[in-house]
Amino acid sequence: MNRLTELFFESSMNVFSISDVSETLDGTDVSKHGLIKRAIKNGEILNVRRGLYCLAPKFQKNVVSVYGLAEHIYGPSYISLESALSYHGWIPEAVYSCTSVSLGNAKEFSTPLGLYSYQRIPQHILYFDVQRYADKNENIFFMASPLKALVDYVYIHKVKWDKVFDVFQSLRIEYEHFYNIDISKLKELKENYFNKRVKSFISDWLKEVDNE
Repeated sequence: MNRLTELFFESSMNVFSISDVSETLDGTDVSKHGLIKRAIKNGEILNVRRGLYCLAPKFQKNVVSVYGLAEHIYGPSYISLESALSYHGWIPEAVYSCTSVSLGNAKEFSTPLGLYSYQRIPQHILYFDVQRYADKNENIFFMASPLKALVDYVYIHKVKWDKVFDVFQSLRIEYEHFYNIDISKLKELKENYFNKRVKSFISDWLKEVDNE
């Protein structure tokens, strides 16, 4: 086992940056980069993106999840859109990339652990109605509520529907999710976004719920 791999294996630090390598190992930058290259060549670590690495699955004491890697790749960000809707059980389809929202420009990363897509959505508070989760393997990730994930979806995809419920039918979201919502939270979400289309969508949704 490469000395670099061994150090991070013993520390249970599955995901690490070039800065972590510099702080952990003695020696010159050249020697450190040499260790990284050899570990990658030997299949002991994975090059996630420039300057970010992950122990290969067989060396992970706790399995690194797709969600747990998301903010390491590009942050600050939170998982949203199709990934969050799938996570919360609002849409039936499997999602083959991890979709997130960030403060930065839209980016996409193809990694050994999957495809990661990031979109920029202007809002007052990035992490409003976003929860911090920890799974059984100690992966930490930030996930939008289903309400926020759907609002983000409306903003990004710019699809025009005649009625708000058309959104739910298009995504095959269960009827009960449309009405069984926290109205006060949806009103707060409306104030968190700048976009007129998003505000109109939320207003129509609130009218439908209030009429029931």
